[in-house]
Amino acid sequence: MAEHREAGLASGVVNTFHEVGGPIGVAVVSTIAASGFEQGAVGGFADAFTVCAAAAAAGAVVALGLVPRGKPQSTGGPHTH
Repeated sequence: MAEHREAGLASGVVNTFHEVGGPIGVAVVSTIAASGFEQGAVGGFADAFTVCAAAAAAGAVVALGLVPRGKPQSTGGPHTH
């Protein structure tokens, strides 16, 4: 987790990954699908869907590994800004 003073930086990094990740993902999956067209369109799309499923599974494993375990620590009271 980011410290309070680093919240703006963390937000910018997350937004950048959201904006850049989508087009990169589309390009990668399209390349995989197009490379499999020698087998026919179905073969290319099957390869692309397999890669997407593997990436989703890997992302789920990473996300589960990043979830904090146990009770959250108390910060000592209400925050004032």
